[in-house]
Amino acid sequence: MIDADATVAALGALPDRTALLVDFDGSLSPMVEHAGDAQPLPNTVAVLERLTAGLGRVAIVSGRPVGFLARQLPIDGLALVGLYGMEQLINGEYSVDPRVQPYLVAVAAATAELEAQLPPEVVEPKSGIAVTMHWRPVPDQADHIVEVAREVGARHGLGELRTRMAIELRPPIDIDKSVATRGLIEGFEVAAFAGDDYGDLPAFAELGRALADGRLRNAVRIGVLSSEAPPELSGAVDVIVAGPDELLALLTRLAEQIGKPVGG
Repeated sequence: MIDADATVAALGALPDRTALLVDFDGSLSPMVEHAGDAQPLPNTVAVLERLTAGLGRVAIVSGRPVGFLARQLPIDGLALVGLYGMEQLINGEYSVDPRVQPYLVAVAAATAELEAQLPPEVVEPKSGIAVTMHWRPVPDQADHIVEVAREVGARHGLGELRTRMAIELRPPIDIDKSVATRGLIEGFEVAAFAGDDYGDLPAFAELGRALADGRLRNAVRIGVLSSEAPPELSGAVDVIVAGPDELLALLTRLAEQIGKPVGG
C-alpha cells in the first residue's frame, strides 16, 4: 500500500502523460437509497474541471448512462464512459458498442415487464441499452427482485450483472470496465483508477496488467471504502481512501499539485 502523499506525487509527476479514471456511485457520489437521487459531492465539478485542464485525460467510467453523467458533471473535455463501456462520450463524440444493437428490442420488452411487476423505485432503465433493479429501497424484497429479474432476463436472452444491492439485465456481450480502461489509458505513461464496487475490480486488474507488460510506467489503483465494499477490494488496490469525501480531498490535492488550484 502507498499513502496519499505518494499517490499525489505519482500522478502529478507527468501530468500531460497521465490518465485519471474515476467511478461515480460510491466514489464521487455517496450511496443513496434511490438511484435517481445520487449527486456528486459539493465542489466535485470544480475539482474535476481543474484536473481535466491539467492532466492528459480525465474520465468517468460508470455503470450509469452517459446522459446521467453528463448532467451531473457538465465539464468540457471530461470523457464519459457509461454502462460499463457500452456507451461513450469522448471528445464530443457519442458512440454505442455496435454489439448491443441486436438486443435493444429484448431490453425494451424486458424493461416493460419489470416495470409492470416491480415497484417503480426499483427499476432503473438505462438508455434503452440495459435495465437495473435496485433493492436498496426495499431490502426485504431482494430475493423476489432477483428471481423476477432472472426469469425475465432468461426469457429474453439477456445477460445479467450483479453489483452492490442490484442486478442488471444487459446485452450478453463480453464487456466490462477493463475494456473501457484499456482504451482510455492507451498512449499514456501513468494511469489511475478510483472505484469502490465489484464492477471496478476489472478496471483495477487491467491497470495491473498494463503495468506488468510495460504499457504503463506507473499505475495507481485507488479503493474507496464503505461498509458495503467487496472483500476483494483491499487486495486489488494500491491506496485506500475512506469514502467519497476522502477521495475528493485527494483529488483536490492533486489539482493543486499540478498547478490548477481549485477555485483559482
